[in-house]
Amino acid sequence: MRVVVDLEKCCGAGQCVLLAPKVFDQRDDGIVILLDASPPKELHAAVREAATVCPGAAITLEEGQ
Repeated sequence: MRVVVDLEKCCGAGQCVLLAPKVFDQRDDGIVILLDASPPKELHAAVREAATVCPGAAITLEEGQ
């Protein structure tokens, strides 16, 4: 899995950080910081959920990476 974030789409809701704090963080203004673009397999389910619930659709996943 490869994680890609679009900072222009991020609205700073922070759902990704709550669901996968080892993969996502937030700047002071709330915009996402990608900590791990290739997370380990045990985090994939949480990252998929984060991408699904992201209100700005800012998280894209490339499976099979």
